[in-house]
Amino acid sequence: MTTGSPDLGRLSLNTATTKAWDLREAVEGAARAGLPAVGLWRDRVQEVGAPLAAKIVADAGLRVSSLCRGGFLTASDDAGIAAALEDNRAAVVEAATLGTRELVFVVGGLPAASAPGGPALPYPPGGTDPARDLVATRARVADRIADLVPFAAEHDVRIVLEPLHPIFAADRAVISTLGQALDLAAPFPAETVGVVVDTYHVWWDPDLERQIARAGAEGRLAGYQVCDWVLPLAADALLSRGHVGDGYVDFATITRWVAAAGYTGDVEVEIFRQEIWDAPGDETVATLADRYVRHVLPHL
Repeated sequence: MTTGSPDLGRLSLNTATTKAWDLREAVEGAARAGLPAVGLWRDRVQEVGAPLAAKIVADAGLRVSSLCRGGFLTASDDAGIAAALEDNRAAVVEAATLGTRELVFVVGGLPAASAPGGPALPYPPGGTDPARDLVATRARVADRIADLVPFAAEHDVRIVLEPLHPIFAADRAVISTLGQALDLAAPFPAETVGVVVDTYHVWWDPDLERQIARAGAEGRLAGYQVCDWVLPLAADALLSRGHVGDGYVDFATITRWVAAAGYTGDVEVEIFRQEIWDAPGDETVATLADRYVRHVLPHL
């Protein structure tokens, strides 16, 4: 059974980082490297089904640090709302089956987005467009979270809101700051709605220290994900992440803030980058473990 070396005892491999690996390969790769945990994306889980996925992780002696992702809550039509609620309830059940309390939510972009990363839908005649109404879209996110909280609580799963960098506000997440995420979480119990700090998305925020402290004080700090902001941006900005230490993020400072806020959970490495996806998986895991030990662990 793999329990992780003392140096790696809180390090988790997010399956997005080793995209070419299926779930079993990712679990086995994490175990070989001495990591104690994996963060799972739903596409990998659904390839085998949540019960078998849970068994694969347990048989390797690992734990599931989080499941990603729920969310995409911004539809304004009845059919879209119903579909979003159905999908998110399924995600809650998957998280519970996997044995993780932490279900990461990417809340969704404007209805004017044709698809994540896609062009905007045409602007209608008449001078106004509800599909571009950012305030109303954020209000719908709050409504859908309220709809889902009772179901999540019944399954002992926490909705973990992830603010995304403002570059993704149009198509992936109308919530861009940790403060906005905490405001959305505030009406609900901390054990049911929390937040995750992803360095790629929040490193730039001038209010970050205060909001991390707030998250800790409110008991809502449910996850810490690390990767770097690398320039030049890729043609698809989503793929502009890099290994810790390859870009501009101040991991020492942000990690100290997270630790001071009382966070003692796993640290997931989640990277979207074509060159990293193309590299051998074991090489990628070895690199992320080395960078974690050098740049993150000393400040936890």
